[in-house]
Amino acid sequence: MKRHIDAVLEPVRAAVRDERADVPSEEALHDAILVRLAREETHGLLPVLNGTGIVLHTNLGRAPLAPEALAAMIAVGGGYSNLEYDTQTGERGSRYARVSALLREATGAEDSIVVNNCAAAVLLALDTLARGREVVVSRNQLVEIGGGFRLPDVLRRSGATLVEVGATNKVYLDDFAHALSPHTALLMRSHTSNYRIEGFTADVAPAELAALGKRTGVTTLEDLGSGVLVDLERWGLPHERTVREVVADGIDLVAFSGDKLLGGPQAGIIVGRAASIARLRANPLLRALRVGKTTLAALAATLRLYLEPAEVERIPFYAMIAATNDTLRERAETIASALRNASVDVAIVGSTGYAGGGALPMHAIASIALAIRPPAGDANSLAARMRNARPPVIGHVAGDRVLIDLRTIPPERDGDLTASLRAAG
Repeated sequence: MKRHIDAVLEPVRAAVRDERADVPSEEALHDAILVRLAREETHGLLPVLNGTGIVLHTNLGRAPLAPEALAAMIAVGGGYSNLEYDTQTGERGSRYARVSALLREATGAEDSIVVNNCAAAVLLALDTLARGREVVVSRNQLVEIGGGFRLPDVLRRSGATLVEVGATNKVYLDDFAHALSPHTALLMRSHTSNYRIEGFTADVAPAELAALGKRTGVTTLEDLGSGVLVDLERWGLPHERTVREVVADGIDLVAFSGDKLLGGPQAGIIVGRAASIARLRANPLLRALRVGKTTLAALAATLRLYLEPAEVERIPFYAMIAATNDTLRERAETIASALRNASVDVAIVGSTGYAGGGALPMHAIASIALAIRPPAGDANSLAARMRNARPPVIGHVAGDRVLIDLRTIPPERDGDLTASLRAAG
């Protein structure tokens, strides 16, 4: 606080000493200090209200955590834990054992390992199994993920050699078979999470690729991206292959994210054959990619919710997609009434949301939004004021109004949302 006050006052002191300017009023100095403090606050992490309708918004931190996950993080983060200590034997234990049993039960895989994100999981697998050797990938799955990182670049960084097969729209099992050589280390699949190829197409079924790998003694790896553990059709969304289905197809190693459709903390998870996981665990690179106690605690708490089907909607992602439009409209009417009492020009409109996070890119989710028209100025200025409210509200501009989609606002934050919108509007 003091350094910000000094930063505002020092130029004024210098100006007074040199008789170069009048002293600003106390009110002006007070406002200048508040502006500087507000600017400083935004440089750190701030909780925001996500009114975009994008449930897994990458720029806003992706999946909100379940209350159980937050409680678990506090419980182990506030003191010591058995992170790498076996309380039964009194000897050193493995941090990865803290979630391995849960992942076995949730996915059907023999073993697992957890690193800091899915890109790290893929890098670890490539570095361990394919350094100096060849990885065969379908040309239509050479994806670019967030931040401009491309699968071919990750392959090169790992020391593996990429072997592309097939055409952009068609790839056959024979393409993979003909690419095999004594140097082949992996047959790899990569989830096309941000795009779809439709029309005159052909692809290789995962079970077919797994069978080819077993016949030829070549390990198969699938980068599943957003690893989903339950059938999304239960909530009216298109079916997305679950991790259990991929394991059942016979793929040796499956990599997926913890903070997307799984709804947990940022993490990269690899499940699969015990022998292959053991090789990953022996790679010295793992130490640079490992996760800490709070991540493991949050992940374990999230996984436990999946083991009780009735508890899945405790995970915020599933609570949001389960919310009916009738429920959202009721909330919207309550908030709109309070805003109109504060002379805010607000209407209730239908809107369109998305799962986000690279998942289900073509599927829109019907939703309900507050549409707010500024009393003066344009909608972009109003959106900026909303972003600078406390808590900040992130919406999107549609014509002369700002839309705030309620699907991605937790119901318990409706009071905070109302206060911020009143202040901004």
